[in-house]
Amino acid sequence: MDTESAENEKRGPPQDLGRKVFFVYPPSVVREELITRLIDNEYETYMIKDIKRAEILLEKYPTSICFVNIDTGMTEPEWELWIRKIMREPKFSGVGIGIVSYNNNDRLQKKYLMDIGIQCGYIKLKLGRDESIKILLATLKANEAKGRRKYVRADCSTDTLTSFNFTHGRLTVTGKILDISVIGFSCILNPDPNIAKNTLLEDVQLKLRASLLRTNLIVFGMRPMGDRTLYIILFPPTLENHQKNKIRIYIQSALQIFIEQDCNEALKNMPKEISKKEDALPEVTENDLLQEADELESVQEVDFPPELLEAEKNSDSSSLPY
Repeated sequence: MDTESAENEKRGPPQDLGRKVFFVYPPSVVREELITRLIDNEYETYMIKDIKRAEILLEKYPTSICFVNIDTGMTEPEWELWIRKIMREPKFSGVGIGIVSYNNNDRLQKKYLMDIGIQCGYIKLKLGRDESIKILLATLKANEAKGRRKYVRADCSTDTLTSFNFTHGRLTVTGKILDISVIGFSCILNPDPNIAKNTLLEDVQLKLRASLLRTNLIVFGMRPMGDRTLYIILFPPTLENHQKNKIRIYIQSALQIFIEQDCNEALKNMPKEISKKEDALPEVTENDLLQEADELESVQEVDFPPELLEAEKNSDSSSLPY
């Protein structure tokens, strides 16, 4: 068996839905810069503030990648014991461990890489921001962290501060966003005007918590969900970079809120309560979201009728101030 095949067998099958990437005790450069860069490159990235929460989340998401900052939280020998424990226990066998540190000691690096055998590298932060992100991106690619998913999606079905609205004929329509990526989102409309596929929605205002943006949207498709209709909405190809940045910042925030709520519920050892849905929304199942993800992942600009793209490009919304 050649080296590449052996490595592939060691890693196991590709992660179809991608792998969550956790940073335990992330230093400031990771919190303020590197995580944003990873989200920009469509990696699902989270911060964890202690090892108790880390163990809960790694057990719940057993194919995750976990980067540990060994410079804080515990002494280095204590980190070594904890990392050996994670790598030894069967329930964590699918977890990939990496290290981020300002310590450039070659013997320390050799110990973790060669003796202990961490799978996801030893990132020397003193190499600088650009080199660190380059190494991180190469590591995540080698460990198939994206899976088949092209875009990070954030579940925002319980976020009461996020919505959008537009006018359709004489109706003022409010949309409840269920999940979102930089390419589009799934939603339920109230009232539901029964909009047709490929409809161009002009001058739509999105409220992503504290951030506002105005743009056109394109109805990519719809399907029944309970007694309601789930719409798949796309952002236009002309979406500007500053607008995409607002969406990515929201996605990063929504991901972190979700994982902290998830962990807090586990810490309290309470069964998850089913949140009350606004306007008696039907329960969103994992199958619903996976099916919606498949539809969004298949999107290409050529799917849009030429006349729709031309209408969107000629719209006045590109000059709106948001």
